[in-house]
Amino acid sequence: MIIGLTGSIGMGKSTVAQMFVDEGVPVFDADAAVHVLQGPGGALVEEIEALFPGTTDKKGVNRQILGPAVFGNPDALQKLEAVIHPAVGKMRGEFLKKHQNAPMILFDIPLLFEKTGANGVDFIIVASASEQDQQKRVLARPSMTVNKFEKIKSLQMPDDEKRKRADFIINTSQSLEETRQEVKNTIEKLKASLA
Repeated sequence: MIIGLTGSIGMGKSTVAQMFVDEGVPVFDADAAVHVLQGPGGALVEEIEALFPGTTDKKGVNRQILGPAVFGNPDALQKLEAVIHPAVGKMRGEFLKKHQNAPMILFDIPLLFEKTGANGVDFIIVASASEQDQQKRVLARPSMTVNKFEKIKSLQMPDDEKRKRADFIINTSQSLEETRQEVKNTIEKLKASLA
């Protein structure tokens, strides 16, 4: 069984993903895969430098430089995604092969709905929080501004729309222990559907 986990920026998706790991569910983290591909010696660094000169250094892709070069520029973003998505897809395929005997695996995919990744999963879980919690979490991040946050949000499907499309919703505006219990309950329901 393949579960897709998604959620907008600041909704606690990474925390929920870690809770699934803690419960023994193998998790493929698409963002982490991108960091490996774009990090020091990463497989995509040279290709990204060729497309966007001056955006890489010995540490790999410099996100502070690449971000402004592609955000708000649909053509540039499309070029970048055309390089990244197939490479992430290949890593996801290798992950699937490695965990083919696991009863369930979880794909942690930030833009699951936005990039049509919903086709390859059996169930969708959305990590969600109140708007106030989301804003507080995001604005606490280093170098984040209200303007940048609004721009990121504008590129993501609204949370209420994600919630409507979800099979399960994990509320992260509660205590960590309550969220963990919700994750455990969701895993039990998923196991029951396998039986």
